Amino acid sequence: MSLGLADIRKSFLEYFELQDHKVLASSPLVPLNDPTLLFTNAGMVPFKNFFTGQEVSPYQRVVTSQKCVRAGGKHNDLDNVGYTARHHTFFEMLGNFSFGDYFKEDAINYAWQFLTKELQIAEEKLLVTVYAEDEEAKTLWKKIAGLSDDRIIPIATSDNFWSMGDTGPCGPCSEIFFDHGPEIAGGPPGSPDEDGDRFIEIWNLVFMQFEQHVDGTRTDLPKPSIDTGMGLERIGALLQGKHDNYDTDLMQHLIAASADFSDQAADGVHKVSHRVIADHLRSAAFLIADGVLPSNEGRGYVLRRIMRRAMRHAQLLGTSEPHMWKLLPALKSQMAAAYPELERAGALITETLKHEEERFRETLTRGLKLLDDALEDLNGKILPGDIAFKLYDTYGFPLDLTQDALRERGLSVDEAGFETAMEKQRAEARANWSGSGETATETIWYDIRQDTGMTEFVGYQGAEAEAKISAIILDGVPTDRVHAGQEASIIVNQTPFYAESGGQAGDQGIIKSENSASMAVTNTLKKLGDMHVHIGDVQSGELAVGDVVHLAIDDSRRTEIRSNHSATHLLHEALRRVLGDHVTQKGSLVEAAYLRFDFSHPKAMTDEDIKQVEDIVNAVILSNHQVSTRLMTPEEAIEAGALALFGEKYGDEVRVLAMGEDGDADNRGGHYSVELCGGTHVNRLGDIGLFAITQEMAVASGVRRIEAMTGHAARHYLKEQEGVLGDIAGILKAGQKDLPNRIAGLLDEKKRLERELAEAKKTLALGGGQMIDTDTQDDITEINGTKFLGKIVQGLPAKELRGLVDEGKKQIDSGVVVFIGIDEGKVGIAVGVTKDLTERFDAVSLVRLGADKLGGKGGGGRPDMAQAGGSYTAAAPEALDAIKASL
Repeated sequence: MSLGLADIRKSFLEYFELQDHKVLASSPLVPLNDPTLLFTNAGMVPFKNFFTGQEVSPYQRVVTSQKCVRAGGKHNDLDNVGYTARHHTFFEMLGNFSFGDYFKEDAINYAWQFLTKELQIAEEKLLVTVYAEDEEAKTLWKKIAGLSDDRIIPIATSDNFWSMGDTGPCGPCSEIFFDHGPEIAGGPPGSPDEDGDRFIEIWNLVFMQFEQHVDGTRTDLPKPSIDTGMGLERIGALLQGKHDNYDTDLMQHLIAASADFSDQAADGVHKVSHRVIADHLRSAAFLIADGVLPSNEGRGYVLRRIMRRAMRHAQLLGTSEPHMWKLLPALKSQMAAAYPELERAGALITETLKHEEERFRETLTRGLKLLDDALEDLNGKILPGDIAFKLYDTYGFPLDLTQDALRERGLSVDEAGFETAMEKQRAEARANWSGSGETATETIWYDIRQDTGMTEFVGYQGAEAEAKISAIILDGVPTDRVHAGQEASIIVNQTPFYAESGGQAGDQGIIKSENSASMAVTNTLKKLGDMHVHIGDVQSGELAVGDVVHLAIDDSRRTEIRSNHSATHLLHEALRRVLGDHVTQKGSLVEAAYLRFDFSHPKAMTDEDIKQVEDIVNAVILSNHQVSTRLMTPEEAIEAGALALFGEKYGDEVRVLAMGEDGDADNRGGHYSVELCGGTHVNRLGDIGLFAITQEMAVASGVRRIEAMTGHAARHYLKEQEGVLGDIAGILKAGQKDLPNRIAGLLDEKKRLERELAEAKKTLALGGGQMIDTDTQDDITEINGTKFLGKIVQGLPAKELRGLVDEGKKQIDSGVVVFIGIDEGKVGIAVGVTKDLTERFDAVSLVRLGADKLGGKGGGGRPDMAQAGGSYTAAAPEALDAIKASL
């Protein structure tokens, strides 16, 4: 029976769905529930916590086709890919699972029926292995499949006994093999010739029935479970009559696309290169779709190794331009129906592949030239480690890429020498850091970074993850453990917590260990660029270095932060459209409760400006377009119309966020907003909900600030504003629409009354009414032939004094006038000199004499009019006397 891989996948899922299994989508390749794994490398990985009892599955029976990658750490098939028939970095694992529901008999029956009835594989071609002590499984195979003893092979080794670790759930296995016939070399499993190609394992059934304890004993699990795995590529090769996974329809489609693009035959001298490209294209595309981007450490480093290995083989094909990204349509045509993330992340995958290959091609030629030069002087068959390290350090060649290039020439690398050169560089870097003038505390962070490595951020994919504690800092000093009541900083190998950067606030949440210890994370910071530090209070128990912990961010808070962060991008563009292209971001703060955005603009925004900006942002939100992410160099991104955000440090690659649509924005690829940003954002613009500006103000010369809210916070703010308007309308006994005219009328009335009151005060002051302090009043007197009018007036603010002085000067015709006003604990003084006397008397000098007595400083004005103030109200008579004495 010849079926395509897509048909087999579909048939498997549909068969088990009919057996009451819940069909679940594949989990991401980044395992959030197992900190010991770089990638999801088996179908059971997403269900680990169900098997251990840490979580309860909502379904008792599940079936999946799980994406898997084996290209780093313990499970690393990278070096063999392209050279063997069945090694892949990416593969699909078909699996059916029972969480305490059915057990051995049903599992064996389902497997046998699917293979022999659904796929119509000849029964005589199948044989099985069982664990030597598992008589029950042997009996069931005889009963269900009618297999004879010689086709049920007992295996006494760990190959047929599965365990999750030194302790925990475990149980015997039963593997199903297909016999390709005596014309193929190889013996049955368990025989000396078992590594041949005649007998190929196609399905493994794990009977999880025991609990392994620390003392070495095993007890029965209360609810035994089933975990199975069948490689899609292997069963596909079998059904298509092939002995090589690369001869299946899907792989041949990718190989043919590579051959067409490179104009190099699929077979012959370039066979390995086409196979490497086909396999690595799948790994790279799916890893990028699941949020992994090329970097120099962790998962990103493994991705870069995969990509560069494929890109080197593209170079061996003689292609003159980037190769892999042009093969993405061929991959999507085969797999996007089952894995829609290939379409969703298509732009990001394309940009990442293209950008990485363009960069790598620039260094590849120079690196290979260095390698060729070194090989000319090579004595023997081992390349010195320091040369391999130079290739790595200078040209970005991972060690395995150098090894791959040498393999074709029958050569190898001095790995020990490579590690020695690597350690020497680390020591020099550490010494340079220690001598850089950084504080002792920062040096401690560097020491920790040397030991722990970077923190892998997995928060783009989810809000929870499991991790291993790699360092604990207490009172600025590394320690092995902390306990309840202590405030500490914790570093783990991977985290969903976003660390404060680019204006976005750090995440908060909970860290819990398997022994129920917990820590409330109050903030997350970033040290040395890529090490996430979780700061918080240990609430219960004890946390220690090496503990496996579960991290969960405050997802509702993150949701609000995401909305506010995405809104800053929309706000930035709206400001540029309303105010002009001179608007650039000068700073930002993205919290859960609100957002703050500083921008260049020379004057205050008008009410109409603010309304227009709000309307534009809310219209884009209502469009509900998908937010897309791509990877580019900063230069490429800016050339594509992206705006760089203030405060973000950009490396060789940047995340580019595109939001909304605008058919006129050719420079931005038809998007409303395109910006460089490493923060977390909404998936669709409609998730923001609502946008409301709450305040616009100045923060510096030429810099304005907007504060705003989104979502529920914005709605509550607007409801509060509506409530305030309602209260005002009630007080004024007017409708809300009439409030502007009503308030304007009241303000006009207030101004009129203030004018009338000022005139009344002036009249009283000049006419000698009750407002004048009669104990210190002076009428118009004459001092040395100069008329002088001086009065102290109670309840008169300083701003009214100038008018009184002008009236007084009119009354005396020629002379000096002084008025001192006392109002609400403050005192003001004004001095006037008629024009004919300004050559003899200076109003500024006279007012300063009075101000000195009043506790004021200086004073200012003109020779004929000057004014000052003070705080010593009781000294008003002394101020008046001082001026009189000067005359």
